Amino acid sequence: MRTRLLVVFSVLAGLLVLGLGVPLAAASASAATSRLFADRLGDTTRFAALAQRAVSDDDPGALAAELGRYDELYGIAAVVLDRDGRVLAASRPDVPDATQRRVQLALAGQRSEPPGTVWPWDRDPLLLAEPVLVGGEVRGAAVTVSPTAPAHAETLRAWGVLALAGLVALGGAAALALPLVRWILAPVESLDAGTAQVAAAVRAGRAPRPVGDGRGPPELRRLSRHFDQMAAGVTHALESQRSFVADAGHQLRNPLTALRLRLHNVAAAMAAPDARVDDDLREEHGAALEETDRLAAVLDALLALARAEGRRPHPVPMPVDPVIDERVDAWGVLVEHEGLHLRRRGPGGLVARSDVDAVEAVLDAVLDNAVKYAPPGTEVELSTARVEGWVEIAVRDHGRGLDPAELERATDRFWRSPSRHGDGHDGTGLGLAIAARSAERAGGELLLQLPEDGGLRVVLRLPPATLHEAEGERADAAAGAAPDERTGVQSPLDVR
Repeated sequence: MRTRLLVVFSVLAGLLVLGLGVPLAAASASAATSRLFADRLGDTTRFAALAQRAVSDDDPGALAAELGRYDELYGIAAVVLDRDGRVLAASRPDVPDATQRRVQLALAGQRSEPPGTVWPWDRDPLLLAEPVLVGGEVRGAAVTVSPTAPAHAETLRAWGVLALAGLVALGGAAALALPLVRWILAPVESLDAGTAQVAAAVRAGRAPRPVGDGRGPPELRRLSRHFDQMAAGVTHALESQRSFVADAGHQLRNPLTALRLRLHNVAAAMAAPDARVDDDLREEHGAALEETDRLAAVLDALLALARAEGRRPHPVPMPVDPVIDERVDAWGVLVEHEGLHLRRRGPGGLVARSDVDAVEAVLDAVLDNAVKYAPPGTEVELSTARVEGWVEIAVRDHGRGLDPAELERATDRFWRSPSRHGDGHDGTGLGLAIAARSAERAGGELLLQLPEDGGLRVVLRLPPATLHEAEGERADAAAGAAPDERTGVQSPLDVR
């Protein structure tokens, strides 16, 4: 934008200089022509007065000598003609043709009129002719043929001064335009740079820095203040929402725990030998316990989502292998208990720039999803790869998967696949939402893919880093740098 504004200012300044310079240039050329005409007209008129005696006495000798001295001194040809156009006296052998219009007008008694503007590129000489009057009768004509080089030189000097003044004006305009453009664009550049940091601050759950710095026009400064107020309002609203989710989850856990304890006490009373309880009551009691378990899962998911959206990320160069090995060990027992096989595939030694806790949260969510929906006896694959410069960590199951039309909504909060509803896997619909938010915190993105042979493949794509950077981070930490804050592993959650 700065370049475009400078171009606009330069074009406007150039048009202004041209608008003033062109008329001034034309005026200077016209003034030089007028001065040349006035000077030559005086000489021609003098020769016409001198020619009166020569014409009357028919003695042009003295006049010829005068014309010769004049031509020798000024380099201007002069000639006197009689009324019939014959040469009476001339300073040069080559004299202008008496049939020229200007000469004919002089022989007819008409005086010279100012010529058109003499431009530097014109090469024709200036011809002036004045009638020779004797007793009020035209008896001949005095003619001068002047070179226009003096007018050319004067015009070019004036044009040079105008060009220099124009360049100085353009330079001064550019010198004034640059700080003016900077002053105008200062709030815009602050808004442009501040928008990205505000978005990052809002996502990270911290207060954004003000983008207004008091520079620029009043309207743009006011816009910056309004932007700061809007960003603060959005941050406060999001923080209030996260606090409400977390507080509601914590506050509801206590009565929910008490309710579960009461239901268990009822179950113990119902199991007594002398208790008389019909089957319908036992069935309702079992349904109530299931609902309390489901409500507990929803509360755990809400708390996990609040942590995922509110925790400040700490992206660092992170070797992928230790994180994956830890997740494989943590999930190995549950996978075997469900009759599945967890396989680690792909190359090792990959390093990504990310947040370790966020990556673990994503893997926990998608592994829980895969274990829940993978048929017994199948494999759950945890693979790594480097694709198009990105580091990818993928979890793939061989279950039923999703319909292609459902992929776009799979990361929405509380959304569950209609094709999965009622299949015995009741979930909260928050798992992939947590995984997607954690992926954003990790500095990457979450992709859902449907392999051709069935199942669902969830890919966490992270920006790459180098082992040298990771070793440098560890060295800094060993030297006393502040370690990253870890918030712990989130609870495994259902996502489909």
